[in-house]
Amino acid sequence: MAAEAEVLDELHRLRARVPQLTGALAASADGLVLAHDTPGVEPDGLAALTAAALGVAIRMAESTGHGDLRELLVRGVHGYVATYAAGGSAVLTLLAQDRVNVGRLHLEGRRSGTRIGELVDAATARGEPAAEPARASAKPPPRTRTPRGTTPRTTSTPATNHPRTSES
Repeated sequence: MAAEAEVLDELHRLRARVPQLTGALAASADGLVLAHDTPGVEPDGLAALTAAALGVAIRMAESTGHGDLRELLVRGVHGYVATYAAGGSAVLTLLAQDRVNVGRLHLEGRRSGTRIGELVDAATARGEPAAEPARASAKPPPRTRTPRGTTPRTTSTPATNHPRTSES
């Protein structure tokens, strides 16, 4: 995506404005990393978790009649994880220390989310992919499932049907 450098630049500026941020990640709503500044945190895993949490949060907001999701805030013992809508197809996830000013976190997160959304939406309108898919080597092999109540069929090979070696 051509806007990747601009999105990364926005993440760096955001981290400069809020010194208590320990990481920032922009991702597509389906969990693909667009850009990240997340020292010590694996960005692909964080993007996937963001997509999962986003799905639950969207359902919760809609089912309670509170409309479209704007943001999600999780507070842990050691800090915050805040996720903001970023345009029509992206999200911004911020990691912050426990001592962050939450009002400032929201103010700056919303501003950056809007800016990143504009960059991603403009790139999408130009026909650029929103995110590059993960490398093939990083993907796990596809899983196969066996229906319940059945056992996988195996075929046995007769003992006399072994490959021949030079000693045989």
